[in-house]
Amino acid sequence: MKNESIEGRWNIVSWRQEYDDGRKVYPFGEQIEGFIEYGRGNMFCVLSKKPRRAFTTGGQWDAADSDKAAAYNEYLTYAGRYEFDGETVSHLIDLCIFPTWQGSVQRRKVTRTGPDEMTLVARIEDGTPEARTAVLAWRRASA
Repeated sequence: MKNESIEGRWNIVSWRQEYDDGRKVYPFGEQIEGFIEYGRGNMFCVLSKKPRRAFTTGGQWDAADSDKAAAYNEYLTYAGRYEFDGETVSHLIDLCIFPTWQGSVQRRKVTRTGPDEMTLVARIEDGTPEARTAVLAWRRASA
């Protein structure tokens, strides 16, 4: 990708995970919404199944655990700083809905697939039976 900037907002187009055994999985289904934003050394990502299910019990804090678990399974968000070397973007995660990622560095290979399109590719759980490659396609948001 050379020195092309990734700064700005990018809307998600698709997210699939390609397992070493040949399976292809769309974690939130083929309908997804969200964005990633890069600016001044900071980044923020939010992804959501589309549409999300409304709680059937209670509200934000007193809903049934089953409603809360379902909401977690349809949503991913994280934020922190980032570094970009022209080929790989490293997300230095400060906060995440998935607590295990907090304080970690998540690396993604960046490929420009068009003037306003890019793909981020990450290797996940390498060396385990769940080893896979995550492929996220993005389109630059209109100004």
